[in-house]
This record gives sequence, C-alpha cells and structure tokens, in this order.
Amino acid sequence: MKTGYRRALLAGGLMGAAALTAIPGMAFAAPQSLLPAESKPTPKPATAPPHAQDNVAASIDAMAKRAEATPMVQPIAPAVQVWSLADAKALAGVIASIGAEGLDPKDYKPAELDAAIAAGPGDALNQAASRSFAWLVEDMRDGRTPMDDRKQWFVVDPDPDRYRTGDIMAEALARHSVAASLMALAPDHPDYAVLKAELAKTTSPATRKLIRANMDRWRWLAKDLGRQYLITNVPEYQLRLTVNDKIISTYKTIVGKPGRTATPQLAEEVEGVVFNPTWTVPQSIVKGEGLGAKVLGNPGWAKAAGYKGWKDKDSGFVTVVQQPGANNSLGLMKLDMPNPHAIFLHDTPSRGLFNAEARALSHGCVRVERAQELAITMAILGNLADTPETRKAAADEAVAISTSGKYTRVPIQKSMPVYITYFTMGRDIDGKLRQFNDIYGRDAPVLASFDKPRQADRARKTSEEAVEIVDDLQTT
Repeated sequence: MKTGYRRALLAGGLMGAAALTAIPGMAFAAPQSLLPAESKPTPKPATAPPHAQDNVAASIDAMAKRAEATPMVQPIAPAVQVWSLADAKALAGVIASIGAEGLDPKDYKPAELDAAIAAGPGDALNQAASRSFAWLVEDMRDGRTPMDDRKQWFVVDPDPDRYRTGDIMAEALARHSVAASLMALAPDHPDYAVLKAELAKTTSPATRKLIRANMDRWRWLAKDLGRQYLITNVPEYQLRLTVNDKIISTYKTIVGKPGRTATPQLAEEVEGVVFNPTWTVPQSIVKGEGLGAKVLGNPGWAKAAGYKGWKDKDSGFVTVVQQPGANNSLGLMKLDMPNPHAIFLHDTPSRGLFNAEARALSHGCVRVERAQELAITMAILGNLADTPETRKAAADEAVAISTSGKYTRVPIQKSMPVYITYFTMGRDIDGKLRQFNDIYGRDAPVLASFDKPRQADRARKTSEEAVEIVDDLQTT
C-alpha cells in the first residue's frame, strides 16, 4: 500500500473523530479492538422513576423515559379530564395562535370550546376541552398529514408511545401548564425553528403552504433524533453526520431515480460497517440479462471483472457474486442497516457522478462520496474510542481493514440511527434556508391534505408495500 494513500485515508477517517473532541460532554471509552471476538452491546441500566421537574420540557422528556422503561399501549381515546375555566381559556389561547406552528386553528373546534367556556365548568367543557387538547397533542407530536398522503414513508414514529396523550393532558392540568405542555411537543431539531421563523415573516400563500408541509414533515419523525445520527435529505443530495446537534461532516449523495426505484423514507439503525463488500447479483441481471451464462461461459472475462459464478446441480439455479475490489458496484464500503427495502448507504466506483448537480441516478440505495472517510469515522464512533491515542489506533486499524481488499464487517456497538428524509424546504449544508426540487412529486399530496378536514384516528404505519431494491448496478 502506498504511504501517501494510507495517510490520506487516515487523515480523512480521523477528521470526524478529531472534530468530536471539541464537543462538550462527548465522552468515550477505550476499545479493545474494532473486531471483538464477541461483540455485544452493554445492557442499559433500568430507568428509575424521575423526580418532579420544574421545567415543562424536562417533564415531557421524563415522560419519554418512563414510557421506554414501562411500555404500554396508548388508548385510542384518552380519558376525559376535569377542566377549570382558567385551563380551558389557556387552551383557547393556544388554538388561536397555533397558526405559528403551521397548523390551522379551525381544526380544533374553537367555537365549540368557546361555547363550553361560556356555559361554565361541567361535562360539556370537559368533553370539548379534552377533545381539542388531544387533537393538538396528536398534530404537534405526530404531524397532521394522514399516512395515505405520505408517499413512500416507512417510518413508525415512536413518539405516541413516548409522549402519551393522556399523560400529557393529566400533567398539563395538574401543573396548569396547558400552553407550555403543548409547545414542548414541537420537534427539537433546529431546522423546525428556522422554518417556523420563516413562516412568521412570509406572506406568499404558496410559500407559506410549502413551509407548513415541511414543518409537518419534522413532526413525522421522532421529536428527539438521538445524540449521534446520520440524516440525508434526498432532494438536497446531501448526507450529514451529526453529534450533539452539531454537524461533523457532510457528504454529497446519489439517490434513486424517480419511479419504482425512488429512494424511500426510512429511519433505521446502523449495525455494522462493511469494508470491501461483495455484491450478490440479482436474478434480474443473472438470468434476465444473461450475466450468469456469460460468467459461466467465459471464466477469463469473469475473473477480470471480479465475478464468481456457480450453478446448482439439482435446480440449475445460477448464483453470481462480484468480489471486493475497485470495480465492485458497491465500491469499497457499505453501511449495514437491515430493512425490508434492502436500502443502505454505500460507496461507488463511479465517483465522477458526484460532480453532477442533479443526482437521482441510482436504483434506490444512497451512494455516498468520500465513503471510506465516512466508514472509518463510523467505525470509530460506533466502537467508543477514548483518547487521541486510542482514536488514532482505532483509525489505523480501520484504514488497514479498508485497504486490505478483504471483506470485513466491523460491528457498530453504539446507537447510530440513519434517517432518510425528504424535505423540499430547509437549511442547506451552509445553513441557508432553501427550496429543493421535488424530484419524486411527493409534495402534492401533503399540500392537498392541508386543504382537507383534519382526519381523526390516523394510522401510525403506512399501508404501502415495501419495494425491495435488489439492483444497484452502476449503469450510469
């Protein structure tokens, strides 16, 4: 291996790790090796019941911890609570100003609530206020857009279990914190606040509607995305590595072509980094395009192209696997993130395509520039390096693995979510608010849903069928 090449890889792999040392509160534990004999995550200690919090937002977060420690099914309709006039008037004030969150006051029956307030305490007030509060919780927590209008959305939001409607309502009334309890449900991600600020100063109806749609998209995701995660915005063609709400690195991406191979929206977990991956060629190419016959009939060509093929004696089934190497269709690394779509992030031998402005070119998977740098950084982050010395040792090991030419899977022991999202308005990697091309036409149903009456009892999971992406051959 050339020394300069190794140093370049090492510098790239350490870039993300070095940036982590400047983040307050980011602590590591020294690893034994990137490849432990038995790789088992350390079990989490049992969560103790939290003490009462003075801050409403902290109290909301405490509810999430309790829900994770003792999961339970959220009832479809939370119990009707007893409302005082003061709390009901506070709720009416929230409804009147909810447009600032991109929601529509009329969805929450303000006239009926006002009439119940005028009539005084009693069953009518309890019923009207409990219903309006519950609907506000659902829309602030989960988003207003019905599942049928979220095209190719395969994320199941954990927040209805973490922040249960009945718990939120009971605590808000006990603390007389109706407004604060509802506002605490807003997404934590800073881009939501940027969109909200833009909504406050924008008068264009079309722009306001687009902002509202993209604010709602943040509510479709978990309120808390995690301490460290990867997030890619498909229409922007960019991937961000984020730690403690700070962007550590950004990478250009290539995403799926419009149509059947459009990249779906997912929230998955990285379980490992595969260096020097193999590629099992799908039967649509082995049989449908005649690659199997070519590999079996021309061993010299197959070896030069990196293919190995064999035929089952009994069934006649032909299997073709492309071996690790510079020409492998997955490049030199992929992130192992099991999901029913067979979508993952990976390298590509066609790196010149990252220079194109429009990069919807793949068969569904997300190709990433500087993939080895990302892989090395992920291996370090996922295996908890401690000091500059141990981080360098981990990076040296990752570089050696990545340049060995041998298939190697490094397990990721620390939680690393990956969010594949679709925002058509948001901050770009330079921090500027921008509109991105709606490359898959997913805006129209979301925008249309805001013109329809609010849908109650919405599904939490899509009924769309998962399309397994089996072919990411470099055809472009």
